[in-house]
Amino acid sequence: MAEKYNLTGLTDEEAKEFHSIFMPSMYGWFSLVVLAHVLTHLRFPWI
Repeated sequence: MAEKYNLTGLTDEEAKEFHSIFMPSMYGWFSLVVLAHVLTHLRFPWI
């Protein structure tokens, strides 16, 4: 049976695996960015 690919060129299984890695990484990055902004604001309040 031939593999079915989506617009990205990934199969459904590959897309699910990528998503399972990408989402926690994105949440971690956003958390780090928010923490950096909060700490910067506490040290150098601009408002």
